[in-house]
Amino acid sequence: MGESVQESMESLRRRIRRHDHLYYVLNTPEISDRQYDELFAQLKKLEAAHPELITPDSPTQRVAGKPLEGFTTVPHSVPMLSMDNTYSDDDLRQFDQRVRKILGDQKPRYVVESKIDGVAVSLRYENGRLAAAATRGDGTSGDDITSNVRTITSVPLRLEIIEPPSAPAQTTLFDTAGALEVPELLEVRGEVFMPNKEFERINRRRQEADEAPFANPRNATAGSLKLLDSKTVAGRKLRFLAYALGQVRPVNFAEGHSRMLEKLRSLSLPVNPNYEVAEDIGQVIEICRRWEEKRYKLDHQIDGMVVKVDSIAQQRQLGQTSRAPRWCIAFKFAAEQAETVVQGITVQVGKTGALTPVANLTPVHLAGTTVSRASLHNFDEVKRKDVREGDTVLVEKAGEIIPQVVQVNKNKRPQTSKPFEAPSNCPQCGEPVAKDEQGVYIRCVNPGCPAQLVERLRHFAGRDQMDIEGLGIALIEQLVNERLLTSFADIYRLKKEQLAALERMGDKSADNLINAIRASKNQPLERVLAGLGILHVGKRAAQVLAQELASIQDILQADVERLEQIDEIGPVMAQSIYQFCHTKRTRAMIDDLLGEGLKMPGPDRALGKKGPLSGKTVVLTGSVPGYTRGQLEELIAAHGGRAGGSVSKKTDLVVYGENPGSKLTKAENLGIETIPVDEFLANFPPNRIFIN
Repeated sequence: MGESVQESMESLRRRIRRHDHLYYVLNTPEISDRQYDELFAQLKKLEAAHPELITPDSPTQRVAGKPLEGFTTVPHSVPMLSMDNTYSDDDLRQFDQRVRKILGDQKPRYVVESKIDGVAVSLRYENGRLAAAATRGDGTSGDDITSNVRTITSVPLRLEIIEPPSAPAQTTLFDTAGALEVPELLEVRGEVFMPNKEFERINRRRQEADEAPFANPRNATAGSLKLLDSKTVAGRKLRFLAYALGQVRPVNFAEGHSRMLEKLRSLSLPVNPNYEVAEDIGQVIEICRRWEEKRYKLDHQIDGMVVKVDSIAQQRQLGQTSRAPRWCIAFKFAAEQAETVVQGITVQVGKTGALTPVANLTPVHLAGTTVSRASLHNFDEVKRKDVREGDTVLVEKAGEIIPQVVQVNKNKRPQTSKPFEAPSNCPQCGEPVAKDEQGVYIRCVNPGCPAQLVERLRHFAGRDQMDIEGLGIALIEQLVNERLLTSFADIYRLKKEQLAALERMGDKSADNLINAIRASKNQPLERVLAGLGILHVGKRAAQVLAQELASIQDILQADVERLEQIDEIGPVMAQSIYQFCHTKRTRAMIDDLLGEGLKMPGPDRALGKKGPLSGKTVVLTGSVPGYTRGQLEELIAAHGGRAGGSVSKKTDLVVYGENPGSKLTKAENLGIETIPVDEFLANFPPNRIFIN
């Protein structure tokens, strides 16, 4: 029986790994999310019943249970050398001449592949299982980031042959029998990176929470890999592409770089698909120039092309210097820059009062778009670069996404120019401003500032908050100017007649907006919280807060200690929430909204009275490998239940995982129903998003 169960578990793991590869690497899923979730739930149920049969490479074991205390340094068995760089066609031709001189009569063939702008890492597989992952570091040793790399869904935890190799008959790339086998030891070098859309999503959330945005996707990737909590890394949707080898046994893994890439792909490893074989240096240059134009069509950043001699034997013959191989070179794309003029510097006031300087530029075409504005981030940055109105500046897109001023051409500076001074008063309301303690932001401290009001109202009505369709920035500014909007609650006091009388508003538009406002009264608590503009609280934090405390009254009454106990709510955020909730202005604002009919339903009412857990309070206890508490509480809410923090007579169900502790004992003493978490997940299978 044991063998039968073990075989069933291994069969499920193989099927899940295959579907992971199809979904995350090849983007060709064969089954629906629901079917995938059913397979995953079956595996978790078997593993819960037979924990002694859980393997480290199981798809359920991607996320570590506890945050790390720090990173350890590990040596590389084969050094991770850097590459020489070039920016010109002539340098590429000189590289080719050096290669030919060493090889003599042998003719080199080249592989040209895109140079991904991410973080270089090394993955070590022992007997097909992911054993370790490390950053490049200084080339001889790097940080052990195994727990974080395991969360990257495109990285297989176990190598499997997923398709036959396509090597030509005349090459000897595999074992003597010609069949592909998983090597005893395989170190794979590659790049971890963040797709452009994910970078933009994370920066939007950081800005919503008044956190400094990442400068570019590479910085965001590096910052993610250095996080100590792999659960947070799992939510960043990083990707990995392989492009080289380290230590390998048996050593005759491949005789050519291009064939090696195909073999890695056949072992279920994601391989950089953007490579071409060139017969001579002329073709190499042609490929590099073609990709310089095509790079903007990719979903991730590349900063050049890497040119490699294809033959492994020739690579060995060419050897290396103390810092770089002689058989490869990086052709770097010059960052696309343009010179333009700062027509003026304006100061924007955000919803939390933060003042942001913005350079208004003479429009210029850059990296595929027309750029007319560039954020100067903060006034310390303006002073450091000495950006002034009228200056001629060099502009580029940081990571080819965010326009930024690189430097000032002071030779073209007007003689009458003056340094741009940080304002001592808000440019909108005229009230004094103050700089954050131990921070870089200057803020308007006037809660009645009209600019803050417009931004707060725009944010409150936004799609991810109250979702009031039709209440856009132009209309909000008009309503604020007419003194029809001075608070959130005023939105719910608007009359059709007032709206219809406004310029460009007719009866139909007024009717639609009134209906949208009326519908928003039923938005769940988490959306209301996200819309209130609490410093450091974005969409996810609002969701976690609502799931844990469930009512606006409980949130208003929570002290800092209680808030800090909530998973994903740190000390800084807890203090910010507490300060927001314990002011007369906030209390009056909430009373006002409730008085206008906002329901602010907690998760039980917000996500479905008809759910199977409708009206029930469910308490979680113990650890559940592969899931955060927030994800499980979201699952409870999705089926109509409310996640409780402690066991009491009002508790309807206790779901327990590993090491459940006193909550389970208390529930049993009170006669409350209890079920193991694997049974709960089997009845309420999670969506694929929970295991990303």
